[in-house]
Amino acid sequence: MTIIAAPGDLASDPKPMSSAMTFLLAAACGLIAANLYYAQPLIGPISTSLGLSPGAAGLIVTLTQVGYGLGLLFIVPLGDLFENRKLILSVMGLGTLAVIGAGLASTPLPFLASAFFIGLGSVAIQIIVPYAAHMAPEAHRGQAVGNVMSGLMVGIMLARPASSFIAEFLPWHMVFFISAGVLVLLAMILSRALPPRIPQTGLSYGGLLASMARLVRTTPILRRRSLYQAFLFAAFSLFWTTTPLLLSGPEFGLSQGQIALFALAGAAGAIAAPIAGRLADRGWSYLATRLAMLSVAAAFLITHIAPAGSLPALALLTFAAILLDFGVTTNLVLGQRGIFVLGAEYRSRLNGLYMATFFAGGAIGSALGGWLYAEGGWWAASMLGLTLPASALFYSLTERRRA
Repeated sequence: MTIIAAPGDLASDPKPMSSAMTFLLAAACGLIAANLYYAQPLIGPISTSLGLSPGAAGLIVTLTQVGYGLGLLFIVPLGDLFENRKLILSVMGLGTLAVIGAGLASTPLPFLASAFFIGLGSVAIQIIVPYAAHMAPEAHRGQAVGNVMSGLMVGIMLARPASSFIAEFLPWHMVFFISAGVLVLLAMILSRALPPRIPQTGLSYGGLLASMARLVRTTPILRRRSLYQAFLFAAFSLFWTTTPLLLSGPEFGLSQGQIALFALAGAAGAIAAPIAGRLADRGWSYLATRLAMLSVAAAFLITHIAPAGSLPALALLTFAAILLDFGVTTNLVLGQRGIFVLGAEYRSRLNGLYMATFFAGGAIGSALGGWLYAEGGWWAASMLGLTLPASALFYSLTERRRA
């Protein structure tokens, strides 16, 4: 399977992306990714308004995650089959309609259906990232991916405090209406700014999906990098699931606004993305991967240095958030850079498999973290958080260093 360079196809002699295009793609990833997280801090008021029981309120987040996971496996690979610009805009359109549906919902079923399709439509992000890799020459591919991924991570980290801030002054419905307006404007800009990319794989959709199983079997670096990131993203999800519970508990007693500021501090870790891309371009992925794993492990260790509830403990927890986000983001970009060099004709499928694997790890980490925190507090949750990157590090020692 090869890409045939057609007129306007990005596979033909790409030049380094302009700063304006890099910023646009990074902003697009961040604004789309934010839709996955806007509802999380608003579960209380949304479930009360819709009449959802406390037991069913968790479906608001769960169905969004299910939609996103299915989209990674069944929509993202289409980037190897259909013209990329039209595909990105079509998937964004689905997500925009779903966001509007969530804002209009007044009963549980329409909102939960919208939550599912918000997740499905948000996979436009993971079509944009390999698209950016196609736009960049080989020598600058890691840098391009890292810059775009920095926008994604900023969107993830700022979505929760942004929705909390809006809901502080306006009805929660307005969070979704404002997001829909932003997405419409973004789609108009992308439709004019993005050049076309037309892949020629010669496969049907069924053949495309069947080829993904073969890619898993025959691509050791995909399996390895996916497992590395699954361990680290599980730790990431565990941390951000349990720290709001810790900070709002009796030891720290922070308000929701103060917890939102804590989340904002953690967004500083997004600066790792462009740094990681440059390290990968220089051939330093082997060392950078191990340092990323060590930084995630260290993030959990340092939270136990100072007495719980003290000001030093809060400062160390904030530093841990930055350190953890830095390590997870670094490893994410290193993994994408590693699989994107395998061939332009496979990039969307490889990215879908990579993201789906570690996304599953994140879901497991979040579930186990919440359970462990309920049973044994921060000590129990953080010990699992430490074990996850340590396991990834030990597994990485079985990898031979390549020149």
